[in-house]
Amino acid sequence: MPQYLVCNYLPDDFDPSTVTEGMMEEIHALNREMIAAGVRKFACGIAPPAQAKTVRKQSDGKVLVTDGPYTETKEHMGGFWILEAANMDEALAWAKKGSITCDAVGEVRELLFFPAPEPEPAVSK
Repeated sequence: MPQYLVCNYLPDDFDPSTVTEGMMEEIHALNREMIAAGVRKFACGIAPPAQAKTVRKQSDGKVLVTDGPYTETKEHMGGFWILEAANMDEALAWAKKGSITCDAVGEVRELLFFPAPEPEPAVSK
């Protein structure tokens, strides 16, 4: 069954102190509902963008590490769920509940899995 990333976005000036106990209980209730339905595989919040690092390959083959997210935005990802759902419509139904519960804009994307590479054959000497 396909898996989906359901993430929510918070404004860059989001103040975590505005999250009430009532809102946290609603989020916990939604998580319990997802677990009971067997769709939730993983969920978590993430650190604010000020604590992020971006890695970017340079033309000389080296990698540049910079502070913050790689795009200029007014919102940042605040948390996400990994859900296993029959299709996009089912994932969107859960995302709608998440958007209401978290009072946040969200995004849904199917996770793409590629087969693991075959091990390289042993070279005999």
